[in-house]
Amino acid sequence: MKKLINSAETVLEESLDGLAAAHADILQLGAERKFVRRRTLKPGKVALISGGGSGHEPLHAGFVGLGMLDAACPGHVFTSPTPDQMIEAAEAVDTGAGVLFIVKNYEGDVMNFTMAAEMAGREVATVVTDDDVAVETSTYSTGRRGVAGTLIVEKMVGAAAETGTRLAALKDLGDEVNRRTRSMGVALTPCTVPAAGRPNFTLADDEMEMGVGIHGEPGRRRVALASADAIAGELLGAILKDLAPKRGSEVLLLVNGFGATPLIELYLMVNSARRILDDAGLTPIRFLTGSYVTSLDMAGASLTVSVLDDRAKALWDAPVHTAALRWGA
Repeated sequence: MKKLINSAETVLEESLDGLAAAHADILQLGAERKFVRRRTLKPGKVALISGGGSGHEPLHAGFVGLGMLDAACPGHVFTSPTPDQMIEAAEAVDTGAGVLFIVKNYEGDVMNFTMAAEMAGREVATVVTDDDVAVETSTYSTGRRGVAGTLIVEKMVGAAAETGTRLAALKDLGDEVNRRTRSMGVALTPCTVPAAGRPNFTLADDEMEMGVGIHGEPGRRRVALASADAIAGELLGAILKDLAPKRGSEVLLLVNGFGATPLIELYLMVNSARRILDDAGLTPIRFLTGSYVTSLDMAGASLTVSVLDDRAKALWDAPVHTAALRWGA
């Protein structure tokens, strides 16, 4: 295992210290590094809190700031944060308008955020993201996984929160954006969790995992390595079959790298996906390309399609100023 670390035990703490130092103008760490929070809060605004296991950076801490999250709770690598982290984050950033939890659909995350909501002693609502179409059946314990579409929910709900939208309406918006968003990914290589020191699954040089989860969970099937056009065709075929957007719809296309995929390949995937969407009668009018919801050092990518209306376009375009996402501010 070759990684830029001092020890497997201190990776998270030292990384959080570096994040806070590099972006001290917009964020700070909570006590004992239990959460990352906006340095300047907006009184009377609903507080948005998300979180999950580390190893998916910049999700979620990289999206703390103007126009997105007020706080993020980092768990250990691929491990859910604990309820006390969420409760303390809520105490730190709730300015009186209530708290919205945005939770990826994994058993530990859902359980711990639910416990925190019940114990927080304040008004809390929850949006659960489940955009991963790779999970086709109910055999996965909590249903579909929340993956890169979570970023889109956080961005649009965060923009609405900045305008003073109230808690119930923000929950409805988050649920609606989630319903209009689907994702699926492919792994070309596994990833290595620092504490384990070895890859979390194996792939032959001529194999790929179609529909892999962001923690290395098995996908729909293991297949021979194919061209970018073929990969994009299979991913978007599954996404569009499930999403069933009307022909003529405008969409947002997110091409997301898993941590070890260079931009030259991600933009090539944008080109492949754009042509497939065009052929399907869909018009991608907003794009986001880069490694935003990663899986440590995994090579591969996910595609996300979100159907847009005028409000969604305005919310996406609204100013955002975070460590990992910035425009218009």
